[in-house]
Amino acid sequence: MTSTASSSDEGAFKTPKAVRVRSSGSSGGTPITIPASPFMKKLGCGTGVNVYLMKRVGKLNASPWAVKKINSKCATKQVAVYQQRLNEEAKVLKGLNHPNIIGFRAFATAKDGSKCLAMEYGGEQSLNDMIEKRKDEGLKAFPAANIEKVALHVARGLQYLHNEKKLLHGDMKSCNVVIKGDFETVKICDVGVSLQLDENLRVSDPKAEYIGTEPWNPKETLEEGGEITDKADIFAYGLTLWEMMTLAMPHLEMLDDDDDEEGEEDSMEESFDEDAYYERLGTRPSLDSEALGGSYRRMVELFYLCTEENPKKRPSAAQIVQALESNAPLDKTPCEVIVID
Repeated sequence: MTSTASSSDEGAFKTPKAVRVRSSGSSGGTPITIPASPFMKKLGCGTGVNVYLMKRVGKLNASPWAVKKINSKCATKQVAVYQQRLNEEAKVLKGLNHPNIIGFRAFATAKDGSKCLAMEYGGEQSLNDMIEKRKDEGLKAFPAANIEKVALHVARGLQYLHNEKKLLHGDMKSCNVVIKGDFETVKICDVGVSLQLDENLRVSDPKAEYIGTEPWNPKETLEEGGEITDKADIFAYGLTLWEMMTLAMPHLEMLDDDDDEEGEEDSMEESFDEDAYYERLGTRPSLDSEALGGSYRRMVELFYLCTEENPKKRPSAAQIVQALESNAPLDKTPCEVIVID
């Protein structure tokens, strides 16, 4: 993308320059050009970062990249925190290679010291975007087949993280699942707050902090001294499936009152029961399985299994993959679980 200006405009606007850098992890340290933010399509944002679509020019049939950059509007004291988190994410992502996890492409440092993490472009939208769109269109739950596909592919990604890489994702939710087309591909993204697991799939560092996102956090991560294992991801995974069935955010149903008139945000905030919200965290949200119908039975069962309050009663990612790939009954997988009607 180029920009031109007449001589009379000179001094009024300067075209943001692209950043040409040598990247960590690109082939042979080959220089790459990261366009300035205004010249890339914004795909989304997260805590302290923005994500852009980078079209790679000059290469035949080159696939685009997703570029994560520190948000320049962040408070100065927070920039260092987000840069360190981006450093960690780049380090972790570089060591991963799985079809259901976004791939590493390059890690660049601009002349001003800002970080740019270039990743595989996994699709136009996150699962959360699709949920919000479906809700806005007045639709109900995603078709059961779509939910089952997401369930299997995300479970495969988690199995790889847990069993092969000994990593806890640490922030599973619909925002961190990207979808290409009509569920052509399903990939986990955002490993920036992942935690190392030991051979028993427990978080190995007793001082490690589980970040997560409140509505998806299991009980053991909210209690001081709670043992955090791979099953923390499984709880949040179960809630991600619940999102697809309800088109809602866990424990925030009190904010989904369509009867509120425009301009009543203040009154809604005043009526928000904060104590009740915090009491619900780490518990299983309600689900009207009868309204969903019989085709959702397996996904309802999986949701119940994954959101057991006792982590030992939740299946592992490997057991979920085994059950879904073999089409075996979910309550017959070799794990300590209880099926709740």
